[in-house]
Amino acid sequence: MGTVLYVPLLYGGGWLASRPLALVHPTWRGDQVNLAGAVLALVLLLLTLPVRLRRAWGIDHPWLQLGLVAPTPAVLRALVRGLLKALLLLGLVSVVLLATGSARWAGVLSGGAAANALALGAGVGFAEELLFRGWLQGELGRHLGTNRALTVQALVFALVHPWYRLPVAGAAGLLGGLVLLGLALALQRRADGGVLWGAVGLHGGLVGGWFLLQAGLLNLSPSAPAWLAGPGDPAVNPIGGLLGWLGLTMLLLTRRRWWSA
Repeated sequence: MGTVLYVPLLYGGGWLASRPLALVHPTWRGDQVNLAGAVLALVLLLLTLPVRLRRAWGIDHPWLQLGLVAPTPAVLRALVRGLLKALLLLGLVSVVLLATGSARWAGVLSGGAAANALALGAGVGFAEELLFRGWLQGELGRHLGTNRALTVQALVFALVHPWYRLPVAGAAGLLGGLVLLGLALALQRRADGGVLWGAVGLHGGLVGGWFLLQAGLLNLSPSAPAWLAGPGDPAVNPIGGLLGWLGLTMLLLTRRRWWSA
């Protein structure tokens, strides 16, 4: 029961704690207040997770178990490998879109967009990897075994994202792409010997890199087919299109020996 309620209680606590901010800052939009709630929920996660793991898992070094703490060379190596894979995947998507006329290169890059991309990639990459590939996968592994846990965490990761807001075809594509991404991120951690930072780099690199491309480097054509580029209008998500599926499948194939590790 604790596994099921832990994260919803944290999110609810962050949401409630952020409500007074709307009174203190009446000019804030609703999404800004909600973002503050998500940040507060992350702070609660960081504060409570070590205590929970010591009690529920019976371990003395929770951050080591989660893969956040490791020798500096191992952390840097994993992080760079994850970022490079994100760069290759985004490069594949961009090259094909440009070659098919579904996008044109604009090459506009502002300092503000770069800062936003860095903050978005770092925040989403760290928070979601700690939650899904760190805590959830470890929690499920205690009940289901490591290999089943790898698959189940990918399903949960996909289901909690708002894929259902899209039309049926786009929703199915995005849901499948999220499952593939969840599997790829889990195998990345396995390939890095349990260090979480490679998955953080891969996930954050994809999120921040795609934001940067859409912020001015790449102009998608309105006629770009959703089945190729990905669903969502105007915020296209390439994970749900053929290019995203192809890139993630290729990544999974390169990591196939880690399925039974």
